[in-house]
Amino acid sequence: MHRHVEWDAPGAASVLHYYEHDPASYPEPRPGSILSARYRGRVVRMRVEAYVDGTSIGKVVAVIDPDTGERRSGIDQLQLGDMVRLPDEWRAFEPAPPAGDAADAES
Repeated sequence: MHRHVEWDAPGAASVLHYYEHDPASYPEPRPGSILSARYRGRVVRMRVEAYVDGTSIGKVVAVIDPDTGERRSGIDQLQLGDMVRLPDEWRAFEPAPPAGDAADAES
């Protein structure tokens, strides 16, 4: 059974919006692909198991706080391992890592 998720709007990070001028280069998800979306201000990654009519179906593999990079086991009713549906219009590019990560990597 799939957990129903009310995804956050991807806004400027929309994957579909990015490819709207060149739809031929839109990367259609395949089994094993890792996709990202936003849920309640967090980044959610899912591993695709199936792609049907513009919707990816797969398991949640990460829930990340975009401000700190901290990984969580879930948020509210959405947990790691949950099976979810992610329509293409809700896919989002991931935000840049927190500013501290770049400085930490250089030192």
